[in-house]
Parts: sequence; structure tokens; C-alpha cells
Amino acid sequence: MLAAAAIAILVTMLLAIVRALLGPSIFDRMLAVNMFGTKTVMLISLIAALAGRADYLDIALVYAMINFIAMIAVMKYFEYGTLGHDGETTEE
Repeated sequence: MLAAAAIAILVTMLLAIVRALLGPSIFDRMLAVNMFGTKTVMLISLIAALAGRADYLDIALVYAMINFIAMIAVMKYFEYGTLGHDGETTEE
């Protein structure tokens, strides 16, 4: 049963890669990359269950946090053109 779940996760990861490559807009691509990261966390958690290794869950948690921070950084870059934006707006 867990092997079937792993195959299903791998198929959805493949679909996410296709969407990231073919997405019509940058937001579709960002969503696909985020979905790929989420599916990777799910796959690592499933491998932890299959192998009986609870320490893999720590790796999955760290990967999820990195995925979240990376998405915030990418969105900030596309919004402001830099990662060093301090939040102040300039009046013209």
C-alpha cells in the first residue's frame, strides 16, 4: 500500500515538473515548483515510514521550511526586483 502511495507521489511530482516547464505564466511555474517541494516532503515522510527511520522526518521538516522560505524570497524578488527591499514605499 505504501509503495502505491510512493508511485502516486512520484507521478504527481512528474506532472509538477511538466507544469513548471510549460506553465504559461510565472505564477503557474512558482506554484508547480512549490508543489514539487511539497511532494518531496511527502515522499521523504513516506520513505521514513517504509524504512522505520524517524530521523528522516526531521529532514522532511527542514526541507519544508526551506521550501517555504524560498517561495517567499522568490515572490519578494518578483514583487520588488530585489531581496533587500525594506518595506518603505517612495512617494513620487
